[in-house]
Amino acid sequence: MKLSPSIQDLIDALRCLPGVGPKSAQRMTLHLLEREREGAARLSDALAEALERVGRCRRCRNFTELEECELCSDPRRDQATLCVVENPGDVLAIEQSGSYRGLFFVLMGHLSPIDGIGPEQIGLDQLETLFEAGAISEVILATNPTVEGEATAYYIGERAQRHDVAVSRIAHGVPLGGELEYTDASTLAHALLGRKPMEKS
Repeated sequence: MKLSPSIQDLIDALRCLPGVGPKSAQRMTLHLLEREREGAARLSDALAEALERVGRCRRCRNFTELEECELCSDPRRDQATLCVVENPGDVLAIEQSGSYRGLFFVLMGHLSPIDGIGPEQIGLDQLETLFEAGAISEVILATNPTVEGEATAYYIGERAQRHDVAVSRIAHGVPLGGELEYTDASTLAHALLGRKPMEKS
């Protein structure tokens, strides 16, 4: 059966969401049009507003509507400790653990040469500038325990050590191949408290 162009466009648009295949996108589309038109309008407005207003923090690269996010501008946070994560979901997960009071740096990805993602694409030049400034005494590498995450952590660790920044890596409790965003708060708290220094190369 051939669907109208507007319906097909909406189905195709919804497929950009993670874990949403053709059937799920079709169900969502039909549900929004059949039973949730008011909700669909709210969703559309909220999405348009977020796309217009949300940018990146000039310091940590996390999503914010401000020039500098609330975490970076909070004077109560430890300004000398920096936790490097892959995405904004990781910041939320670590904050919910309640065990970390330093600053963050959000890579928005990880090194993946096969996909054309190098140091420039994930802000490592900006991160190295922070190391050079001398205000960071410890960097906690909280990239995901995947092959790409480990390679990214190793790359950052080497550069931090060149600037005499202490380097530690989250360890206990986070399963190999897992992602921080889906790890529970107590496991993350244990991982942060049990971090260990990386050996110099």
